[in-house]
Amino acid sequence: MTGYKCLLCEVKDGIATLTLNRPERLNALGDTLRDDLQNAVERASEDADVRVIVVTGAGKGFCAGGDVKAMNERKEQGGGRPLEEKVAPGRDRTVLALRDAPKPVIAAVNGAAAGAGMNLALACDIRLASTAAKFAQAFVRRGLHPDWGGTYFLPRLVGEAKAKELCWLGDVVEAGEALRIGLVQRVVPHEATMDEALALARRLAQAPATSVREVKGTLGASWTRTLEACIAAEVDAQQACWESPDVREGLDAFVAKRAPVFGASAREADRPTGRFE
Repeated sequence: MTGYKCLLCEVKDGIATLTLNRPERLNALGDTLRDDLQNAVERASEDADVRVIVVTGAGKGFCAGGDVKAMNERKEQGGGRPLEEKVAPGRDRTVLALRDAPKPVIAAVNGAAAGAGMNLALACDIRLASTAAKFAQAFVRRGLHPDWGGTYFLPRLVGEAKAKELCWLGDVVEAGEALRIGLVQRVVPHEATMDEALALARRLAQAPATSVREVKGTLGASWTRTLEACIAAEVDAQQACWESPDVREGLDAFVAKRAPVFGASAREADRPTGRFE
């Protein structure tokens, strides 16, 4: 997979690994990185050969957030933000692409995730953190306000009061504390970060795709639904699963007292194929 200036892409065993690739800037979201990531996530979402997406960073860090050096240069030159960034910012499209992806998105946080970089990780479905990972809502240190969906995801993960504290103070949160307060789901040895992330991704890639997709949709929407609406959505999701080939495999496996074979290893001759390249 080529064609991106600031992003590395690889698809293997049903897993699309997207690596932010500006290590000299700690993968700050400048240059073409935002657009590269948005495009790659959308393409992976549409590719029938991709069942799971993993996002990580090249080099020592996950993502340092906005490119502060570039911001400072523009400010010193007296330049304002371009109109297209005010009306339809690339960051918003990228966050929505991650949230709306019909497949699980795992953030493999291999180092610092600050400001927009932290919120990029929060926009993923699951966060697996290296012992070297650090998180910070660093916007306040620059006199700025959180963006990249931070005001949506953060209070849902840690509660409103803790979210306010993190945003007001900009304190660094070490990996262990991030696990304790619910920012991440797992902390793993630094040298094993990608191995652990890919092991988790392989498990998800072997899961029944329709069930996984429907769960992402129903749980994501549950925050704004009544109990009655959630139950109605469950009925629709169950029907979608019932009509999928995976239910036949699951029932056959139960009767035969064997493990079901779903996902990337299943032979789905009638499944349309796509290429993410």
